[in-house]
Amino acid sequence: MSGKCEFLDSCGFFRNFKGNSEVIKQGWITLYCENREQSEKCARKKYRKEKGTPPPDNMTPTGKLL
Repeated sequence: MSGKCEFLDSCGFFRNFKGNSEVIKQGWITLYCENREQSEKCARKKYRKEKGTPPPDNMTPTGKLL
């Protein structure tokens, strides 16, 4: 399975932080957002599936809050 996360277009974290140097340094977008298989490990995606609502925009793919 390849490609981007299916939630990428509606992801508040991606929209708000894609140009942030800390996000780029951590490689979160490359690791989680642009790799559908890896995106299954994304804490944001898990949160959305469990709660039925998007997580806070400042929650990283690892679950840490910025």
